[in-house]
Amino acid sequence: MKGQCVPSAQDVDLQKATESQAVMEGEAAAGQPMVVGLVGAGRLLGMGRTKAYRMAKTGQFPCPVLRIGGRYVVPLRGIQVLLGYHDRDERQERETEG
Repeated sequence: MKGQCVPSAQDVDLQKATESQAVMEGEAAAGQPMVVGLVGAGRLLGMGRTKAYRMAKTGQFPCPVLRIGGRYVVPLRGIQVLLGYHDRDERQERETEG
């Protein structure tokens, strides 16, 4: 299709990773997905596609991975916990208690 701008797979992965980062920081709109693809999750954790799939297949991925059909997805909550992110409510409770 001549004249159309089609994003590359790398651009799509980067966009998904950026959106995931916004979700983890609590800045995303309410309609955002609760899972991210395995490649996007791997990129957030600093690993490439091959390593992410290898770790998921052997059960060594550092956070929970779900297999839905033939696709691997990672709940954003698992990535948040792994990276030490907490809900805003939890942060506010700790600040008022401490």
